[in-house]
Amino acid sequence: MSMGAWIVLILIVVTAFIVLFYKRPVKKVDLPIGYKKLLQTHVAFYRSLNDEEKIRFEEKLKEFLGYILITGVDTTVTDIDRLLVAASAVIPIFGFPAWKYYNLREVLLYPQSFNKEEFLAKTNERNTLGMVGNGPMQRVMILSKPALHAGFANEPGRENTGIHEFVHLLDKEDGDVDGLPGALLKRQYTIPWLELMNKNISAIIEGNSDINVYGATNKAEFFAVASEYFFERPDLFKEKHADLYNMMVQIFNQSPPTAIFTEPRDLT
Repeated sequence: MSMGAWIVLILIVVTAFIVLFYKRPVKKVDLPIGYKKLLQTHVAFYRSLNDEEKIRFEEKLKEFLGYILITGVDTTVTDIDRLLVAASAVIPIFGFPAWKYYNLREVLLYPQSFNKEEFLAKTNERNTLGMVGNGPMQRVMILSKPALHAGFANEPGRENTGIHEFVHLLDKEDGDVDGLPGALLKRQYTIPWLELMNKNISAIIEGNSDINVYGATNKAEFFAVASEYFFERPDLFKEKHADLYNMMVQIFNQSPPTAIFTEPRDLT
């Protein structure tokens, strides 16, 4: 091989190493004016934290918004949009103080649901509320803005599109979105977790579970759907699914605070 070819090869290897392993420096940004009231009003998880935990949550929001770009596609990105995206990201990793989403670069907000094959919102075939991109959309997440807001409506629900997609991103950290979050799940819990997933997916299919039926699609969707329930209604989830709850405490390294639900508020 010629010297020129060796130089090209070395450059390719170095570039690949940088892309795959370089950890971007994180610079915290200021949160918008009135952010405490916005969080207290719209994010039940935040509302249930003690004062010290709230400060830590706010610092994680500043950090996330310092290295992730949030872009509106045919829609304006507002302060509450940014806070809800960041809250969706911080809630699942709140038990891991040093965690960074290095496998994400940008979150795209769409004005409505979209077509996941063509990433289009202006089409008749749009039935996707959120997705983690692959291929040309690698390190990009797409979220429907109305779905993002609906997940944080102050109602006793068990669904949250933002949390769902960020759990997929955590699942993807080991290379595969398969319901086995290798970066979070300790080896000794792998088989028990698989057994619990299989048992609960069967219960959903048989109509014997209150977990969203979408969780029976596959193990990856079960993990994301169960995580929504775990973080949105930890009290009810623990009551109805104690084994799952205890396992997810191990996975996420936290016991979510009991959410305080108030009257629904308009997020617009």
